[in-house]
Amino acid sequence: MPAYGVIGGQWGDEGKGKIIDVLASRADMVVRFSGGNNAGHTVMNQQGEFKLHLVPAGIFWPNSWCAIGNGVVVDPGALLDELGALEERGLDISRLSISDRAHVVMPYHVLLDQLEENARGDNAIGTTGKGIGPAYVDKTARAGIRVGDLLDETYLAERLEAVLGHKNAMLTKVYGVEPLDMDTLYRQSLEFGARLRHYVAPVEKLVANALADGKKVLLEGAQGALLDVDHGGYPYVTSSSSTIGGASTGVGVPPRHIKGVTGVFKAYSTRVGAGPMVSELFDEVADRIREKAWEYGTTTGRPRRCGWFDAVAARYSSNINGFTSAALTRLDVLDGFDSVKVCVGYEVDGKTIDYFPGSTAVVQRCKPVWEEFPGWTTPTEGATKLEALPPEAMKYVKRLEKAIGCPIDLISTGPHRDETIEVRPIMA
Repeated sequence: MPAYGVIGGQWGDEGKGKIIDVLASRADMVVRFSGGNNAGHTVMNQQGEFKLHLVPAGIFWPNSWCAIGNGVVVDPGALLDELGALEERGLDISRLSISDRAHVVMPYHVLLDQLEENARGDNAIGTTGKGIGPAYVDKTARAGIRVGDLLDETYLAERLEAVLGHKNAMLTKVYGVEPLDMDTLYRQSLEFGARLRHYVAPVEKLVANALADGKKVLLEGAQGALLDVDHGGYPYVTSSSSTIGGASTGVGVPPRHIKGVTGVFKAYSTRVGAGPMVSELFDEVADRIREKAWEYGTTTGRPRRCGWFDAVAARYSSNINGFTSAALTRLDVLDGFDSVKVCVGYEVDGKTIDYFPGSTAVVQRCKPVWEEFPGWTTPTEGATKLEALPPEAMKYVKRLEKAIGCPIDLISTGPHRDETIEVRPIMA
């Protein structure tokens, strides 16, 4: 059987956690392929509300084996805390594998992330300060520690000795803080390795075997396509490949095995951190959306910037991912608005464009071109059938479907699993 990807179509926080949880009921494996514990997926089900940061959202279904791929950077302490919290609430955490090729977020990564962000001052990117960027820097610079290294005492000591001198020089000479102690770091790393040992596995081989055996594999994205390090609004991006291309490199799945890619979009736009957002609102409408939807970061608690749906950015996201379907979330948040708007073009330097510019400097100068639609008073909250949506809401959904460029096959009308309209089966 083929693999299916679930990708954030905007700037993250689109509600991927719920969508993955819903789809995981029909998946044999759910594999996270990028990011670190800077991501946050919220899942609400019969067992309560859960906030995940590293563990795939398939963990709630006994039929789904979960895996953390090599493209993820893993903070061992954060992962162990998350696993412990899940276990305390009765979840079976034995159904988890961690790639031995995944890179480790080390204490110096966290420290350097925070120091570097503070040093940027007014030019801060808006990182979560969890060491994700520095961990990916070390991965690319071939100075990283991998999960498999934590299991080999001799090799781990060699790797740490080769790296820590440079890190301590940065800490002391550039930022003027105390160096990290080699022995303490080594012992802590070994302890993490011992506690994670029985989860560590060759994930790419497990996935290949599952596909060869005719099983369904769900590829779990983190963040959103517009935060992709290559295709997002650089430099206001994450440090990994959050598009579907990241699934091939971050899990080891050949592109020919990926049959479908579902893009997850909110019915409006939100963003956390710095960087241009053309459809952003700065009025009472933004405040109303934020408070009604409780648009605050799962990982950081930061208030999210809110705006109307950006059709220009959505079509760009669809083009670079090849979405075969879309899932629309938070439609119910727009219940009760007199009218709703869609940004259908950008006005920049006296011209109107319908494409997402590659230059962030250009995007910063763009102004939204709006298309307005009548709102609806009949509530969509909790709807489970398409016929239950008021005509105005259906017109809006159809306009977003056209904007994205693929069918909207799933509509979320609330945070719970059953508050979902499945227009057409995904992963059939």
